[in-house]
Amino acid sequence: MEKSVLRVLGDEQLAHSSGFHVFGIRHLSPAGAYHLLAFLDEIKPTAVLVEGPSDASPFIEELSSSGVVPPVAILAYTDGLPVRTLLYPYAAYSPEYQAFQWASRNAAQAEFIDLPSNHALALYEQRQRGSFSSEDANADDLRAYVLEQRTLYERLAELSEEPDYEAYWERHFEHNLEKDAYRQGIYQFSLQMRELTARQEMKFAPQEAAYNEIREAYMRRKIQETIASGHAPEKIVVVTGAHHASAMDFRFPAMTDKELKSLPTTTTKLTLMPYSYYKLSSHSGYGAGNQAPAYFELFWQCLQKGDLKRLPALYFSQAAAHLREHGTHRSTASLIEAVRLAEALAALHEGSQPTWKDLRDAATVCLGYGELSTIAEALARTDIGTAIGRLPEGVSQTPIQDDLNRELKRLKLEKYKSAVAATLELDLRENRRVKSEEAAFLDLKRSVLLQRLELLGISFVKKQRVNQASASWAENWVLQWTPEAEIQAVESTLKGETIELAAAFVLKERLEDCRDIAEASRIIRIACDCDLTEEMEQAKSTLQGLAVDAGSFEQVAESAYELSVLIRYGSIRRIETSSLLPLLQQLFLRGTLLLMDASNCNDDAAHGVVRAMQSLNTIAQDEFEVVDDGLWFRKLQELASRDDRNAKLSGFAFAILLERNEIPDERVAQEVSRRLSPGIPADLGAGWFEGMSMRNRYALLSRVTLWQQLDAYIGSLEKEAFLRSLVFLRRAFGSFEPREKAAVAEMMGDIWGVSADISGAALQQPLSEEEKGKLDELNDFDFGDL
Repeated sequence: MEKSVLRVLGDEQLAHSSGFHVFGIRHLSPAGAYHLLAFLDEIKPTAVLVEGPSDASPFIEELSSSGVVPPVAILAYTDGLPVRTLLYPYAAYSPEYQAFQWASRNAAQAEFIDLPSNHALALYEQRQRGSFSSEDANADDLRAYVLEQRTLYERLAELSEEPDYEAYWERHFEHNLEKDAYRQGIYQFSLQMRELTARQEMKFAPQEAAYNEIREAYMRRKIQETIASGHAPEKIVVVTGAHHASAMDFRFPAMTDKELKSLPTTTTKLTLMPYSYYKLSSHSGYGAGNQAPAYFELFWQCLQKGDLKRLPALYFSQAAAHLREHGTHRSTASLIEAVRLAEALAALHEGSQPTWKDLRDAATVCLGYGELSTIAEALARTDIGTAIGRLPEGVSQTPIQDDLNRELKRLKLEKYKSAVAATLELDLRENRRVKSEEAAFLDLKRSVLLQRLELLGISFVKKQRVNQASASWAENWVLQWTPEAEIQAVESTLKGETIELAAAFVLKERLEDCRDIAEASRIIRIACDCDLTEEMEQAKSTLQGLAVDAGSFEQVAESAYELSVLIRYGSIRRIETSSLLPLLQQLFLRGTLLLMDASNCNDDAAHGVVRAMQSLNTIAQDEFEVVDDGLWFRKLQELASRDDRNAKLSGFAFAILLERNEIPDERVAQEVSRRLSPGIPADLGAGWFEGMSMRNRYALLSRVTLWQQLDAYIGSLEKEAFLRSLVFLRRAFGSFEPREKAAVAEMMGDIWGVSADISGAALQQPLSEEEKGKLDELNDFDFGDL
């Protein structure tokens, strides 16, 4: 009796729509799609009008074509900076998508009726600028309004004894299969929610309220135009979001020509693009998404088969299948118990079937044995899924997609546009065995394209390491095409209409945010790899400006190293690099002069200084004709002999000199004796030895005098000092490879006058439990004054 009264009230309200039919929906609602199809079959409209950008109506036919595999989306974007976007995604179970399908099957007119994208994006920008202005809305007021709305939805869930609003919605709207219940319930829900929030919206969020009124006035105008074109009102069905359903009524004014002309506008473009369930889910930040798109697709499939009661069993079966794929098995009994528990949880709400929340709770108990973590991945695949949409070739391609396809064809890379990963090895040197220049530098041109795609973050390409110096003539790439890569390519349209322009845009953005010389040097090198000469020159100017005040030894060294690599291998990429030589000289000189100050640091900071010293030393060896290698050598000598600098760095500087054969044996013996004498604190002596052991081990292992001094040093220590030094020496030797440790053991045997085989076996035999215990004690060693 109560339901029939509500239905009569609902029919009276809906009759105010002046003859046409309004079907309010929630985006991505499988029940909405199910009830809408039934309603369309009953009404058999000649026009189906859907909320969405009216300038995207030409895409409806393409969206309805047989080659389209949802999820897909309509993307509207401004073609000027700053780039603004609007996204309209659709899954197979989206009511809008099913409306398009129905219209296509039944030869009905289907159109979008919301504001065109050029007005919508212009208004969006105005709202963004004005939302926090003191004239229109205070930020605190706006936050208070949002919080109040959220509290209202939470209160609904609380009164319904549901864990959250999503569970409330699913149980009361998605599970209600009674004829017309969804449509009438949505209408009443919309009407009452608008009444509850209208006053607060006008007070705290007037721009949002005004924007909705503009959209609704425009949609009423489009409905009027459809009637004027010859469609009978009773043969028109308007499909709109729940919030706007009660406003689709001619008792409210439609937008006039004057009002339409007064709307702000901007230049926009639209395209179709594949979408993914992950992006569709609320996990990726899409506000109109749902938490479990794959679950709701399963829900939709059950609705289509008229068997929603099978949903729990199918849900748990899929979760169990994902667990089994990763070696975790669950019995049939566990699945049956999960179904029973979910139904028991739903029974607490009279006449209800299990919601997604009920299913997850039951899965945690019966499949995860109370631990969500054990089944989290399986549930993620069951709830969110990995589905990615697909568009047939030639359907609404963006300019950047067209450009990418042309480039792949030109560079003979089309065969790599496959779901199967393939390795591509490139040789950037000129191929002199071919006649044309295009063929001679084919791999180089391929490298440029792949570097640009990598810069854009398009996952089609992934660069692999090769066993050669950085930026050499050989490159290895792994290529694998996925719909996700297609999405990334479409999104790059926001940066430029070709791969080259988009890559240049990314580099320009990085340059605008660049605040240190190391990043500027990296941008120069990337610009070279991507063959973006103009951006390379801009980065060089930025680097020159930043280099004037550069004071970080590590940044200066990293920047200089990037330039040196580019200078060495620039000719392979046919880039003129002689203009970079003065910059390299300037940075190398500054880094050399900063060495001593940078070495006055603690051990934590010393790691970065070591890397920087390695970089500058590499430059000194490779570019000795260009940079002041003599000055670098003198600074290394000074650091190696200083006692007031970080001991590890002094040892490292000594190791570089040792490697370069700049220190005679007698000087080695003298320095080792001095550094490792009993009068030197154990941590300083061991730290110096650790720094020295970080360079070429061959140079160390070939100096018997060094190991004799180390042996004498350790033998002279008292127990406390011995334990202290052992902590540091253990860390130093921990980085030695097994063959190097074996060489040390044999050398010590020679020093001690025993057989090298005997000493090697003795020193490398497994530790006893007593020895392990003593080593463990070192972890808790009290350093006292440190």
